[in-house]
Amino acid sequence: MSQVSKRNLVIMWFANFFIAGSMTMVLPFISLYIETFGEFSRSYVQHWSGWTFAITFVTAFIFSPIWGRFSDLHGRKKILIFSGIGMGISIFLMGYVTSVWQLFILRLVMGVFTGFIGISQAFISTQTPKEIAGKVMGTLQTGSITGSLMGPLLGGILADTFGYADTFKWTSITIFVSAILVIFTIEKKLAGKEGAKINYSSKEVLLHIIHNPVLLTVLLISSLIQIAHFSIQPILSLYVSELHGPENIAFFAGIAFSAAGLGNLLMARQWGKIADRYGYIKILIVLLFMAGIFYLPGGFVTNMWQLVLVRFALGVTIGGIIPVRIAYIRQEAPIAMQGEVLGYNTSLRFFGNIIGPVLGGLISGYFGFTAVFISTSVLLILSAVILLTTMNRHPKLVRGSV
Repeated sequence: MSQVSKRNLVIMWFANFFIAGSMTMVLPFISLYIETFGEFSRSYVQHWSGWTFAITFVTAFIFSPIWGRFSDLHGRKKILIFSGIGMGISIFLMGYVTSVWQLFILRLVMGVFTGFIGISQAFISTQTPKEIAGKVMGTLQTGSITGSLMGPLLGGILADTFGYADTFKWTSITIFVSAILVIFTIEKKLAGKEGAKINYSSKEVLLHIIHNPVLLTVLLISSLIQIAHFSIQPILSLYVSELHGPENIAFFAGIAFSAAGLGNLLMARQWGKIADRYGYIKILIVLLFMAGIFYLPGGFVTNMWQLVLVRFALGVTIGGIIPVRIAYIRQEAPIAMQGEVLGYNTSLRFFGNIIGPVLGGLISGYFGFTAVFISTSVLLILSAVILLTTMNRHPKLVRGSV
């Protein structure tokens, strides 16, 4: 990597750190925040926490490919700054809501600007040599992981100390900091192979994806992975409350969230390096199988600390899935269309984020928390089976990543 690329990586590492930390500061207590708006039943809170959590990703699902295409045509730096400012304003206003509907609408508006981390991945990916893409993307992800690790803990402390509303206001400040950091990056002119096209139509991008069944499968299972992973997110604080009790619930919910982040942090870069050596698709299949196995015991724990241990083990495997997947896309997509292809990847992930929380809320409401963990495990293992089958049917398409 050039000195400019290394400098950009460092800046974007910190920007992602602040974005992820800010976003996860408020995630553990969205359901608890809803409870402060009135006297609601547990089922009502579970269902609406799922919808409120998911609605951000509805608009994000629509806008991610659009921002990806804009970033290919007009530069990623401008889109990153725009995204950071939009998210900051949205979260700041959430500190003043007084009803579920107001929170719901602001979360919907926020989705238009969500996608900072995905665009930053495209920003760094296009400056990275293919042979070290896994390691570099893993390094970048440690920024968002570290933020995700610290965010729930800090958010829990702020919420217990100052209240939920003020925590949203403090959170918005760090998102504005991320937008400011992007200003100091240097956007390099994208350079592909000599004679390569410098831009592609959306039709050409879609045809490129469709004509590569392995790439198409990697993109599609992004939704299954997110459905699985996010099904537990909006009701995790309620599960912790059931296991631990109501005392300092925001803080202990933060610990449960952060446990997965710690395992993620320890292994993300290592999984990227391993995948650079042995092949992105092979390692991705292994990680999906392992994640499915590690998720299952979470539904049968009997105390808070068992849940923390299970989530740590899960984080060890989940940590490699994103950088390995991004590195594979970096390998298979021409440089001039990578923003849009990664936009579709982000969009499909957001689609999973839409379905996952709602599904988790419904399953937990009707069948209990254990059923959520079981269904999550099944979906992850199913994703691994689908990708393994596709790899065996089209071995030539994964030869380059082996």
